[in-house]
Amino acid sequence: MELSLAERVSAYIGNVELFIEEASSKGIPREALHVFSLAKSYLSDAKYYFERGDYITSLSCIAYAEGLLDALRYLGLVKGSWRGLTELSKRPRVLVAGSFEFLHPGHIALLKYAWQLGEVFVIVSRDVNFEKFKGRKPVMSERDRLELVSSVKYVSSAALGDVSDFLKPLEELKPNIVLLGPDQWIEPQKLEEELKKRGLVDTRVAKFPERVGKWSSTSVFTELKRRLCTDNSSPRLK
Repeated sequence: MELSLAERVSAYIGNVELFIEEASSKGIPREALHVFSLAKSYLSDAKYYFERGDYITSLSCIAYAEGLLDALRYLGLVKGSWRGLTELSKRPRVLVAGSFEFLHPGHIALLKYAWQLGEVFVIVSRDVNFEKFKGRKPVMSERDRLELVSSVKYVSSAALGDVSDFLKPLEELKPNIVLLGPDQWIEPQKLEEELKKRGLVDTRVAKFPERVGKWSSTSVFTELKRRLCTDNSSPRLK
């Protein structure tokens, strides 16, 4: 089946993202940094216009990015490889869910790992569910948390969860993989059983192997309280 314009541009953007990630991991020489940065800027522009439905402008931007990167590769200044657009358009759909109250290195590591597995979709917990599970109101509203996680380069799309049924978004998205964070309470096998009951028999559940760094949203919140509530020069948290 022929890909739509949106699907082709999305795959094109994914191709450039993968090239940049691969090239960056192998090192960028100083003489190539300026042009490499320009390519990343064009990639950012392409994603901006794509999110707003302007696929023609997005395509123009991503074509500039690809041309710059291909020139650097031809000159032997960067090392990376291109994938076929059809292959990229069929990347697995990977779902990540969480509160994302304070973005920290652990979140970025989780989302990067998910991106390496496929196209990343994020479900952000609603305020009422956040309060139910954490026993306190979130510092940032669900809309603010959604905006933050949507801005992460590894995320293709993000949406708010369902107030009464946390599995409902999974039924609608039908992900190939659900990636759990290291601190999430449900076990992969248990979640797979629940998903099978809903007809999602081909969805695999994986767990990110371990926490990255010392931070979690709760530890950030606790540290802020400790510092602000014990420092007489700082306004106290209410």
